[in-house]
Amino acid sequence: MKRALQYLLKGLAVLLPIALTIALVHWLLVTVEAWLRPLWIGLIGEDYYLPGLAFVSFLGIAVFIGFSTRWRIVSKFWALPGMLIERMPVLSNLYGTLTEAVDLMSGKSFADESVVLVTLPGDVRLIGIITKRSGLKGDRLSALLDEDHVAVLLPMSYNVGGYTIIVSRDCIQPLDMSPADAMQLTISAGLGKNKTIPKNKD
Repeated sequence: MKRALQYLLKGLAVLLPIALTIALVHWLLVTVEAWLRPLWIGLIGEDYYLPGLAFVSFLGIAVFIGFSTRWRIVSKFWALPGMLIERMPVLSNLYGTLTEAVDLMSGKSFADESVVLVTLPGDVRLIGIITKRSGLKGDRLSALLDEDHVAVLLPMSYNVGGYTIIVSRDCIQPLDMSPADAMQLTISAGLGKNKTIPKNKD
């Protein structure tokens, strides 16, 4: 019975990520199809519409928007819908949470060379990402920091979240790692297929 349970857990460990990935892709395909299919049918007619055309056009639109953000004026234009949503009482919280979660997972919100190894009392070492330094005008968190202190985010494994701590610069060592790689490494608890990363910079 115990061995059968172990086999079950191992099987679920293989199947669940695959099933969740397929479910997410299926949801995305169905959603995009429901949005863009009527538009394409209106343009070319139902007889000429091919399944999947809506999703391909969605990817094309995403590439076009990403390319057009190179120009500041166009980038500000694409930012307008988000700015409008942020003014709506209920949707602003949801939109802000989703945006911050995506930025956090991708490491977009962090500057280069901000990944550090934090040493805590008891020789406990944690991978963190510097979020704020002192001296930033108009920033509330920066105003709380002494010149020799920094604010560091300590991501949590298997969770979108973490702890923000304020530590002395003597307690941190820079790591030669991008913020996105650091997020992936810590969130997966190092169990994923992560790239080999140097210990720290001299």
